[in-house]
Amino acid sequence: MAKPNETAKYGSQKRNQTLSNTLIYFFLTLGAFIMIIPLVWMFESSLKTPGQFLTTQLSLAMPKNPQWNNYFHRVWEMQPRLQRGILNSVIIAVSTIVIGTMTSSIAAFSYAKLRFPGKQQLFLAELATMMIPFSVIMIPQFIIYARIGWVNTWWPLIIPGMLGNVSMIFFLRQYMGGIPTSMIESARIDGASFFRIFWEIMLPNARPAIAAQAILWFMGAWNDYFAPSIYLNDDNLLTVQVMISRLNAMYAINTDYPLLLTASVLALLPILIVFMVFQKQIIASVAMTGMK
Repeated sequence: MAKPNETAKYGSQKRNQTLSNTLIYFFLTLGAFIMIIPLVWMFESSLKTPGQFLTTQLSLAMPKNPQWNNYFHRVWEMQPRLQRGILNSVIIAVSTIVIGTMTSSIAAFSYAKLRFPGKQQLFLAELATMMIPFSVIMIPQFIIYARIGWVNTWWPLIIPGMLGNVSMIFFLRQYMGGIPTSMIESARIDGASFFRIFWEIMLPNARPAIAAQAILWFMGAWNDYFAPSIYLNDDNLLTVQVMISRLNAMYAINTDYPLLLTASVLALLPILIVFMVFQKQIIASVAMTGMK
């Protein structure tokens, strides 16, 4: 039978835990509400006419006559063409991530399970590149790409990513390091090559981590504005983020802000869909990073 002091202590701990959980949920809800307000405002403002927007800028209420024509007709007639920017972003992001994920996975497997001279030094040198800000290497990169004729092409945005992502290599190396080495040794005894071991053993076991990192990489590539704005000038080559910036400079003069917000909502939509569909993998990525 529990003593009165122990019962009181247990009850006090339970009340403290309940209070702590309540405060956590309260601040998380408050933070989510604060973060979602701009999205709600952007969507409902995109359904207004320019006159309604100028007179009710701070309103979060839906307009009386929603201008759905902004989404189904007007936004697709903007110059330069928004649909072209969306297609360009899809091509650049998908081509980079598909090939870059494979090369990053192979590199991570090599660092995690293979033995070769200078492996640790090479890995540390790659990690050191993560500490260099892009602004430091921006001008040398631009000069190099200009001399080889890559300016105003997609190659500066695609080729470096195809060669691998350092942060992805680091994460997958940590994850693959937890896969038992005995599986690889058994496969080697049976005559399997290193590539077959990677393809049939490491890749299936590391699939959750690879998927999570690829999703995060896609979100970063889709939202990239700085690099495309430096290397691309032709309207037919612009990514969606740079194109919206160009549209803002053109249509803001006529105060057609609802149309610009419509374009922003459409550019944001793929990221929201990817996050909602793959949120479990993204959360698992963060959790696994902490564990490793």
